[in-house]
Amino acid sequence: MKNFAELIKTLDGSNKTSVKVDALTEYFKKAGDSDKVWTIALLSHRRPPRPVNTTLLRIWASELSEIPMWLFEESYHIVGDLAETIALVIPASKEHSDRTLTEFLKEMIQLKKKTDDEKRAYLHENWLALNYYERFVFTKLITGSFRIGVSQKLMTRALSKASGIDEDLLAYRLMGDWNPETISYQELIIDETNQEFLSRPYPFYLAYPIEGEPSSLGNASDWSVEHKWDGIRSQTIIREGKIYVWSRGEELVTDKYPEFASFINVVPNGTVIDGEILPFIEGKTGSFNELQTRIGRKTVSASILKNTPVVIRAYDLLEWNGEDIRNQPFEHRRILLEKLYEQIKDQNIPLQLSERLSFNTWEEVENERLRARELCSEGLMLKRKDSPYLVGRKKGDWWKWKVEPLTIDAVLTYAMRGHGRRSNLFTDYTFALWQQNEKGEQELVTFAKAYSGLTDAEFRMVDDFIKKNTLEKFGPVRSVVPKLVFEIGFEGVALSKRHKSGIATRFPRILRWRHDKKIDEANTIDDLKSLIVS
Repeated sequence: MKNFAELIKTLDGSNKTSVKVDALTEYFKKAGDSDKVWTIALLSHRRPPRPVNTTLLRIWASELSEIPMWLFEESYHIVGDLAETIALVIPASKEHSDRTLTEFLKEMIQLKKKTDDEKRAYLHENWLALNYYERFVFTKLITGSFRIGVSQKLMTRALSKASGIDEDLLAYRLMGDWNPETISYQELIIDETNQEFLSRPYPFYLAYPIEGEPSSLGNASDWSVEHKWDGIRSQTIIREGKIYVWSRGEELVTDKYPEFASFINVVPNGTVIDGEILPFIEGKTGSFNELQTRIGRKTVSASILKNTPVVIRAYDLLEWNGEDIRNQPFEHRRILLEKLYEQIKDQNIPLQLSERLSFNTWEEVENERLRARELCSEGLMLKRKDSPYLVGRKKGDWWKWKVEPLTIDAVLTYAMRGHGRRSNLFTDYTFALWQQNEKGEQELVTFAKAYSGLTDAEFRMVDDFIKKNTLEKFGPVRSVVPKLVFEIGFEGVALSKRHKSGIATRFPRILRWRHDKKIDEANTIDDLKSLIVS
């Protein structure tokens, strides 16, 4: 644990990529194999389940530190991170533990089955035995919210330097459904088995937002254009008579979409399709809000299958006849995909082809982008016709050109403190729009939360207003005098029974502070509903 805590301290204390890569590389060279596996798992978001809820953590930390609960809560709201608060308030120790990261994690996994008294005793014992940074990391692991400023791509780069294995090959091996409790470093990193290959997807290729004018990309005719569909990016794998469907988040979601089982015996073995899972209801592309009715459910009922049918809209072909064809030009891969689709399109399976468009001028491309919302897309994807399918997010060959956001003017009604460097400021906001109530009176109804889009100076000004104009406190939440108006941008809007306003917005964020508007000039819920594309 000492070495892992020192690693996290270094990673957390620097913004320089080179420093982080060097620290990870040295750690992977020296750590034991089981600790390497758990470190890879933690940095690729494979965390063990939380064994203790945060309410009990706060109570037990307050007891051990001998400070009243109200003072602990106030400290927590100022610090903004529970693990850091606990590490700060509990009496310091100069000792460090000789137990490994793996030993601690195995204990935490077993802790979930223990009684509350046993959990309390375990936490008190370790909080007192660990030094500050070890205690911070230990508590982070206990909360189940272990996050650090290291991408999986950066971690893979360091692992490649330490192991001598090609970075792209490592990225491929780390994809898939592996369990750090049962797999060894040899099996995960060194070995390659045929069975693992069957279900394993390829690392996804991701696009950057377009920079500057599209004309800077050269001739429009050199680019393939298609719409950017708003669903779940996926890879569909057919190998040896079995189907595997992976999301971009490296989650195996085959069981969530049983209708895709119909691909077996229709799509040839040795085929991997890159595409988007989309709701497709009564012959029309649905919204992401409709797709959410299926996301996260443990079981998919017959009514959900009927009410929210889905399709895979195919973008690209990554494997054909069992051969990895990612290095072939995009245009060639698409021709193969289109031939495959023509062969099977009458087989009544939920597979569609994302239309590939070609234009001679950027003006024609822009005109197509303006059609995006009526087609339920987020904008356009631009792919160089001769581009290979690369790994991760790389500039040059693939760009996304999204439509301008929808906007509405809304009133700030609630606020919470932010996190990290903004933990001492109120920067997480809830916004409301006007709606007529049953008495015929206008009232503000909340509809969205947002926490980005203002400058640091503006955040400080709003924070000052909130502190001077608080109406009520609800734990960490404050209601404020409705006076400030902000322009809120978002990607889409849909009706929703899960929200008080009856509407859900997609990716809301603050565009600007409307100093020029009074609250009676803010928009209404009906204005927001008018933005829904029928």
